[in-house]
Amino acid sequence: MKIGYARVSTQEQSLDLQMDALQQAGCEKVYSEKISGMKDDRPKLLELIDYAREGDVLVVYKLDRLGRSTKKLIELTEELEKRGIELVSIRDSIDTTSAVGKAMFRMLAVLSEMERDLISERTRAGLESARARGRRGGRPKKDSKDVDKAIKLYHTNQYSVREIEEITGVSKATLYREINSRKITMSS
Repeated sequence: MKIGYARVSTQEQSLDLQMDALQQAGCEKVYSEKISGMKDDRPKLLELIDYAREGDVLVVYKLDRLGRSTKKLIELTEELEKRGIELVSIRDSIDTTSAVGKAMFRMLAVLSEMERDLISERTRAGLESARARGRRGGRPKKDSKDVDKAIKLYHTNQYSVREIEEITGVSKATLYREINSRKITMSS
């Protein structure tokens, strides 16, 4: 069964062009929604995926109707492939029901994975280079005098946590973390 999916980003946009193309492509059932492609929670797309069975074909007007990021698109197509659901994109001339279409789509997936790996390698190399120069990542540690002062103010019960933050510059999270760690140290 061919199942179509049409999406536009805003209520003002029209689905007509996509709906016509999907019907011309022979879709027996079409799911449509007006929601941003950046949103992960697209109810009609999720409903379509839940409805589709092995051997069905998901047809879209363009790949960007399924998702804006390559990562999301690859994740979705991997899910479709696992479930035995084929994908056809009318405007992008991708048809995973054919050997060439499958190969083309897998090449896109490989390039996407390579891009993720290269980003990861560059990040690791940058961190190693910074460490070699004596730099460490993360937030700078608060001066222990400021933390001690914040804890003393907290225990006086005269100041709110927000006031203590303003007076000492020690964040609420740091204050509570230090109070808890000192309780644990004292009870040990």
